[in-house]
Amino acid sequence: MGQKINPIANRLGIIRGWDSNWFGGSNFGKNILEDSKIREYLDARFKSYIEKPGRGNASKKEYTSVYEYISRTVIERTPKLVTITICTSRPGMIIGQGGKDVEALKAQLQKITNKDVQINIYEVKKADIDANIVGKSIARQIEGKIAYRRAIKKAIENAMRGGAEGIKVQISGRLNGAEIARSEMFKEGRTPLHTFRADIDYCQTEALTKVGILGIKVWICRGEVYGKKDLAPNFTPEKDNGRREGGRREGGRPNRNRRNSNR
Repeated sequence: MGQKINPIANRLGIIRGWDSNWFGGSNFGKNILEDSKIREYLDARFKSYIEKPGRGNASKKEYTSVYEYISRTVIERTPKLVTITICTSRPGMIIGQGGKDVEALKAQLQKITNKDVQINIYEVKKADIDANIVGKSIARQIEGKIAYRRAIKKAIENAMRGGAEGIKVQISGRLNGAEIARSEMFKEGRTPLHTFRADIDYCQTEALTKVGILGIKVWICRGEVYGKKDLAPNFTPEKDNGRREGGRREGGRPNRNRRNSNR
C-alpha cells in the first residue's frame, strides 16, 4: 500500500496535518470552493515572472518565478477571518519592498473571499530537503536545457548534505528526446514508505520541454517522528518534537546495530 499511495495522504492524521484547517458545518461546500479559488489565484500569481537585474551587467536581464520557491500554503478559517500561511524559502520575493507586494496580495484575496484576510509568510530554512522546492528546481533546470541526470544528481547531493536520511527521484517521458518514453529512478539512502512514523515529504511536478512533458516525482525522508505529534499547523522553529534521525555507517547506510555505550 505504501508504494502506491501518496505518502503525504497516507500520513494525514498520524504525523502530518492538513493544509486546510477549519470546520465548515453547513458552509462546507462553499468553503471548499473558496479554498480552491484562493489556491488557483496564488499559483497563477506566483508563476508570473519577476524581472531581476542581471549580475555584473546592468543591460542583461534575468527572470525568475516566485512559484519555484513555494513549499506549501495552509488556509485556516474563523467565521470572519481567513488566515493564509505561505511557506517559502524566499520570503522577500513575496513581501516586496516595504511590504507593498504582500499588501496588494492581501487586497486581491479580500475581494475573492469578501472577508478579512491575514497573510503570514513562513521561511523554510532547509530548502534542500523540501520535496516541493526540490522538484520545482529540477523542473526549472530541465526546462533551461540542463541535462536531467546532472540536475537530479545535484539535487540528491544537496539533500543528503542538508540532513535527509534518503531521497528518491523518478523522471518519466521522452528523456533526451527519445521516440519511446521511459522512466528512470535515482535514489540514495532510505525512504521507508511503509513506515508511518517516517517523515516522508513528496512532490509531483512537470517540466515542459520541446519534445513534450516530463513527469517528476520526489520522495525525501527527513527522519522518524516518535511520540505524540501535534497536527495543528505550527510554524515556529522546531526544537526536538520527538524527531530522531537514524545513525549511519560509512556509505550512508543506516546503522541498525548501533548500541548505547552507557549500558
